[in-house]
Amino acid sequence: MRYPGPSLLPLLLILSTLSASVRAMEPLELGSRWELFVDEFLVATKRNVALKLHEPVRREIVLTTDQPWEGPTCAYFSVVQDGKKVRLYYRGSSGGSDHSVEQVTCVVESEDGIHFTRPKLGLIEAGGTKDNNVIWRGVESHNFAPFLDANPAAKPEWRYKALGGVKKPGKNWQHGATPGGLYAFASPDGIHWRKLKAEPVLTQGAFDSQNLAFWDSYRGRYACFSRIFTAATRLRAIQSSTSADFLSWTEGVPHRYAKGVPMEHFYTSATVPCPTAPHLLLSFPKRFQPARRKVPEHKANGVSDAVFMSSRDGVNWDRPFLEAWVRPGPDRKNWTDRNNMTACGIYDGGDGEWSLYISEHYRHPDHRIRRLTVRQQGFASLHAGREPRGEFTTHPLKFTGESLILNYATSAVGSIQIEIQDENGQPLPGFALADMPELFGDELAAPATWKSGSDLSALKGRTIRLRVRMMDADLYALRFAPKAP
Repeated sequence: MRYPGPSLLPLLLILSTLSASVRAMEPLELGSRWELFVDEFLVATKRNVALKLHEPVRREIVLTTDQPWEGPTCAYFSVVQDGKKVRLYYRGSSGGSDHSVEQVTCVVESEDGIHFTRPKLGLIEAGGTKDNNVIWRGVESHNFAPFLDANPAAKPEWRYKALGGVKKPGKNWQHGATPGGLYAFASPDGIHWRKLKAEPVLTQGAFDSQNLAFWDSYRGRYACFSRIFTAATRLRAIQSSTSADFLSWTEGVPHRYAKGVPMEHFYTSATVPCPTAPHLLLSFPKRFQPARRKVPEHKANGVSDAVFMSSRDGVNWDRPFLEAWVRPGPDRKNWTDRNNMTACGIYDGGDGEWSLYISEHYRHPDHRIRRLTVRQQGFASLHAGREPRGEFTTHPLKFTGESLILNYATSAVGSIQIEIQDENGQPLPGFALADMPELFGDELAAPATWKSGSDLSALKGRTIRLRVRMMDADLYALRFAPKAP
């Protein structure tokens, strides 16, 4: 093989750099989907703007696990919305072993995400009665995690699916060396369940936590996010696996983070596809500090909070926010071990807010679940203060919609203006900043309007950039919608 002489090396390096630059400038294909500002995926340049994490609003207590078959160590809640009905599934446990066959899976139901009732199912005796809300008994109930299967090819009798199970005790159980693992379950109605295989379908992992799955509609496969321990540091961590049929799964791939992001104990992940943007995965890990003790009289070490992160492939995770998404707050019972665990799932009641749920008072007699609300798509935003004004430009992009829709909020003096540029950064006629009246207010889906109107159909398929100027404003998400609302 002949290698280039020294005189050719600089030219080859220049050509290689130019080639990489051209590849980097390939336009983002947005279609007509929502893009949330939980990361800087769209951002090419910025000045006086920054990503901002928005804390949820604490709402009412929706459930206290005070029945004889439940108890103070109920855990691993899953939120499943089926039409107007929403169900919470959870472990019923009064503090026994992770391997106890007396653990049960319970369910409560609601029509509004606020008022939950226990259906009297009559299926399994627990607490001395069948007049209860128990759907499964056995070791798999330690972390039984159901979901409603959105796969269009799913069999009607497999409309609901779940994973559940633990590794048996023994040497190196944390790394999958002992028998056991996650079993696959299915149900036609979310109440009557059966195992799909006698053997576990996932065996390489620790699994001593909530291990969740869902149909990833954007990528056309099932995804599982399960508990592992890192080999070197023995930190609690998360891995992802995928499957075409829910029975045969790929080997788990540990989450990856950007350089400089601290490695922390993630007890659970509560990972879900974003309801309005399923290409974007959202995660609400319970961050655990096992050595800390805030309440001296409490019998166990450990304090925890909830954090927020996102991913566009399920393996590489963006953590621009290292602070807590939910703090324990002033309630001392939330400063004891294993509290502040976000349930897996988001309930959309159609009122512009999304409901999530979080545990409180673990190991206490009044262990309970609280509802949290966030603005629709409002987990984070690009934020600008009043002075100096902020501005950012996007990478080159293409779209298939007909109007630009914004989820935004400003103060009474704030504003947002948008300029549409060509791929070289030059304003397009009629779409310069001066052509757009200042947009102000607080709206979930407002069309960006220039003096000529909001119709962008003539720009479909063309490579453009956006220049966004902001003052005392938050931009949560944007979309090139099929037509203006």
